[in-house]
Amino acid sequence: MSLSRKRKKELRKLQSQANNLWESQQVLVGEAAEIARQASRQLSNYGREEVAPQVQAGYEKSVEYSKRLLSDRVVPAAGAVVGSALSVWDAANDTRVRLAEGKGFGGVDSAAYAKKAEKYSKDATKRLSAKLALEPQKSGIGAGGVIAIILGAAAALGVLYAAWQTLRADDELWVADDPLRAPDA
Repeated sequence: MSLSRKRKKELRKLQSQANNLWESQQVLVGEAAEIARQASRQLSNYGREEVAPQVQAGYEKSVEYSKRLLSDRVVPAAGAVVGSALSVWDAANDTRVRLAEGKGFGGVDSAAYAKKAEKYSKDATKRLSAKLALEPQKSGIGAGGVIAIILGAAAALGVLYAAWQTLRADDELWVADDPLRAPDA
């Protein structure tokens, strides 16, 4: 089976077109791969510059909140519990010593035990705070408070200015209802 020249020429032309198409597709695939690499770099930069700081800030806030919760709630409560336990222990020891000396139960001085309980709880709170190395709580107004005061003052000034603009008496703004009519006497 022999092909005519015309068919061979058409087949060569078709083969040439297929090769050109294949080469252009290879170039296109190469450009698409380069774009994908650049997009990957941009995504990693975005993650490093935008996402990571947000995650870090959230982590630092949660650590700060945990420290504050620990120092404001847990340590004082634990100090009170330990102090109360120590005062009960001290009262039991005092009673044991009295009984051993043959003095009996004697008079119980509740004010002295309350004073000892308070002292023990303060000491326990100090020791727990020292062991946990908590930072002392800052007092005073922070940056958020200052910003809130400034925004509140600006809002109040805006309201006052709007009220002044509304209530001021401008003669140019008033127009007579009927300019030809004489005023009533």
